Amino acid sequence: MDEKVLQRLDYDKVKQNVMEYAASYLGKQHVERMQPMDQWQRVRQALNETAEAKAMLEQGASVPIPSLEGIDKVLSLLDTGYVYTEHDFANIQQFLYSCIQLKKYMAAKSSIAPTVSSLASSMHELAKLKTEIERCVHGGRVRDEASKDLSRIRKKAAVVEGKIKDKIESLMSRYRNIMQENLVSLRNGRYVLPIKKEHRKLIKGSVLDESASGQTVYVEPQDVAHLQFDLNEMRVEESREEAKVLSYLTTLVEEGEPELRMNVETVGVYDYLFAKAKYAVAIGGRNVEINGEGRIHIRGAVHPLLGRNTVPLHFSIGDKYKSLIITGPNTGGKTVALKTVGLLTLMVQSGLLVPAEQGSVFAVFRNIAADIGDGQSIEQSLSTFSSHIRNVIDMLSYADGSTLILIDEMASGTDPGEGIGLSIAVLEELHRRGATVIVTTHYNEIKNFAAVTPGFENARMEFDEETLQPLYRLKIGEAGRSYAFLIALKLGISPDIIRRSQQITEASRREYGGAAPAATEAVERAGIDLPPQQATIEPADTSSPPRQTAVEPADIDSPPQQTAVEPPSPVRPASAPAVHAAADPEEGEALARKRLKVGDNVYISYLQRNGIVYEAEDARGNVGVLIQQQKFKINHKRLSLYIDGKELYPEDYDLDIVFETKENRKKKEADGPQACGRMRNRNGFRELNHLW
Repeated sequence: MDEKVLQRLDYDKVKQNVMEYAASYLGKQHVERMQPMDQWQRVRQALNETAEAKAMLEQGASVPIPSLEGIDKVLSLLDTGYVYTEHDFANIQQFLYSCIQLKKYMAAKSSIAPTVSSLASSMHELAKLKTEIERCVHGGRVRDEASKDLSRIRKKAAVVEGKIKDKIESLMSRYRNIMQENLVSLRNGRYVLPIKKEHRKLIKGSVLDESASGQTVYVEPQDVAHLQFDLNEMRVEESREEAKVLSYLTTLVEEGEPELRMNVETVGVYDYLFAKAKYAVAIGGRNVEINGEGRIHIRGAVHPLLGRNTVPLHFSIGDKYKSLIITGPNTGGKTVALKTVGLLTLMVQSGLLVPAEQGSVFAVFRNIAADIGDGQSIEQSLSTFSSHIRNVIDMLSYADGSTLILIDEMASGTDPGEGIGLSIAVLEELHRRGATVIVTTHYNEIKNFAAVTPGFENARMEFDEETLQPLYRLKIGEAGRSYAFLIALKLGISPDIIRRSQQITEASRREYGGAAPAATEAVERAGIDLPPQQATIEPADTSSPPRQTAVEPADIDSPPQQTAVEPPSPVRPASAPAVHAAADPEEGEALARKRLKVGDNVYISYLQRNGIVYEAEDARGNVGVLIQQQKFKINHKRLSLYIDGKELYPEDYDLDIVFETKENRKKKEADGPQACGRMRNRNGFRELNHLW
């Protein structure tokens, strides 16, 4: 996957944390090379292995992972002609001993961790090599028993060395008065006596050295010189024999190279595996279910870099909708939610257990794309918007049904009108390709689009209006708002400025076809009497709680039902271009004078949808429109007449069939049957399904 995407989602920081738990150079290499996998079977296996390793750790036992100290040097010098030293063989011996201990340990854990324990079965004991090293080397020295010749030479050397010591002790007694100190020294491996310089001529022998002050000379007595010559000859012979032993052991190591490398590789895998398991214990990671269909259902998840004290995230996508639009105030947690889903997905696909509740479900994606952060580049002279667009272009080059798209602050960095239109077009294209899309935004137009478009859903980050504190809880199914006016008001900004801000905002939103009645509601609840103003679109149920979003179904007797057949695309007026612009102002004024009637089929330009008028225009210029079985209030300036209601229904037609639920119609039929209207509808009048 793209390295930039991994960095945006903090994947490299997670890798660094995992690496801290690896003990060997090879385990750290495995962590460094760790990458998300896109094959379902491999991901499942990796997760299960990490879960087994975690279960072993939770039993409290210390897993005896062999140390690889010095083994990298051994492997690097194989077949180079290098003869290993006694220290090298000590490392090899300890490594082989630890491998045997690990095999025994894993054999005892086969019932708890069958997959993890089975890895040890590939390890080799290299019994001959281990036995020969033990026989030949001990304590960093070649043993006498390593060869018969070596044993014979050392015995002879010991005899000669004994004679030298006896002779030296005799000489020390004779020359005690002229010695600087009463001890024997060694110079270049030869025994010498420390004689006062002025008495040098009183002892026969060779001066091999003198002190720094020049007051002492070190004399090799003539009586021991020939013995020391014999001893040095024996030491040379001893060294040659030791080299033969070390060469023999080196040959055994080279013969066992494949098995030795297999053991080292297995130890590296174990170190890597238990590093992941230790990290899982540290963050409270759990195993999860996975699928290849793009379904994500996360329960109680937290971002691993933020700690367990953060508010858990509950998140779902991939069943009824594959595109989720997250809204809410700044610092409300939208970006954290986005990055949490992305990072946990990367972790799962890397075989890492994630901090989420049992039963959480993750999808395995072939591609994961993220546009998070402003992305502005001084070096490349790219604006924020240019950077976003380049990221989007890159996404569109590979987006498909196995792609997760994460976009933060969509439509930001450019003109709102054009940015919103471009964003909706991009969302439509990504949805058409089957990608799983999660975006954050502040724009009502994108929320409105998601509210009426199949396959899309809104979500909001909850916010405490009293304390002005974000709650960091994601609520799917509702659009949020920025709370800018409410926050500014409670922080002490002048009500006059709030009032003027509201007027400017509403004018701007009408220009771009958007709406924000929620902002008005928040200010009104705060006690500011703003002048009357028109909202371009608002919930049909005006008595709904103030926390509801700007686009919300009307409160009807039963939940709205989806249409039985979902058409491939919205119907547009015959005269309208393929991409609609806002309704012409003169046309809007004409409609206002003419007044749309209940039953008229209208076209909503910025949503690119048709609807049926269920409630005539009110004093504020808002018209009740039924769009895909959901009721909305939309300003008349945003509507254009598509088919006059007279062409659809006779004068006595019962429009409750269109606007009321089946249960409500049954209640009304009990008071007065409307069979005639229904029969005429079935026998000759136009059906409405094709208009959606």
